[in-house]
Amino acid sequence: MKKGILVASGLVVAALGTYLIAGNIQKEGAEKHETTDIKKLVHDISAGKATAQSASINSSQLIVTGDDTQTINYDLPDNEFFVSIAPYVEQTHPCATHSLTGCQGEIKNGAFNVTVHDSEGNVIMENAAMKSQSNGFIDLWLPRDKTYRISVNHEGKTAETEFSTYEKNDTCITTMQLS
Repeated sequence: MKKGILVASGLVVAALGTYLIAGNIQKEGAEKHETTDIKKLVHDISAGKATAQSASINSSQLIVTGDDTQTINYDLPDNEFFVSIAPYVEQTHPCATHSLTGCQGEIKNGAFNVTVHDSEGNVIMENAAMKSQSNGFIDLWLPRDKTYRISVNHEGKTAETEFSTYEKNDTCITTMQLS
């Protein structure tokens, strides 16, 4: 009788452990899926593949107002910061919080080489070939809570600036004049 109770108890413990481990794996996968969906949504709105009445992105949330005027706030990843950069030659606009549906940069669908280093000298990207979107912006997702130096080259002209990815920092950089 004691042996039967021990075997039954062992099976219950094994089943409970399997259930808890499987549930944790599913939860971790769901969190990763949500992050991927947010990045895709940001990209699709910026590229005009998804429509919204308005969409803006601050240091912690993507705020989307649909065509039905319902506003939905999406939390951004805890470890990544979104910043959108619009290098320009002649025209720019003042901006702090990037509007995915409103901000327009001067150089649409332009070819750029982008270099980003953090304040400790680590190379985040080196001379990466990138193309601005149809809104004239280059979107980047970078690790949070750091200061970066970025250099952008387009048709022989270069612009450089420093920016940070701390809570409450700007998500829109429109001050990089190419010369």
